[in-house]
Amino acid sequence: MPSSVVAEMIYNEHTETLRIVFVSGMVYDYQKVPLHIFQALRNASSKGTYLNQEIKNNYEFVKVGE
Repeated sequence: MPSSVVAEMIYNEHTETLRIVFVSGMVYDYQKVPLHIFQALRNASSKGTYLNQEIKNNYEFVKVGE
């Protein structure tokens, strides 16, 4: 399902890194995100809401670019 906030999600199982590319162009890497969390995000009806409630305050992140 398309998102008005998230343009792209890329998950690396080996490093458990979740890269989020926002519609605004900002890019963040969230670290040590379990596979089941990524799968839940991918299946969420509202990606932005799930990201805000379950990921942003629970996992360390690095801003990669804009």
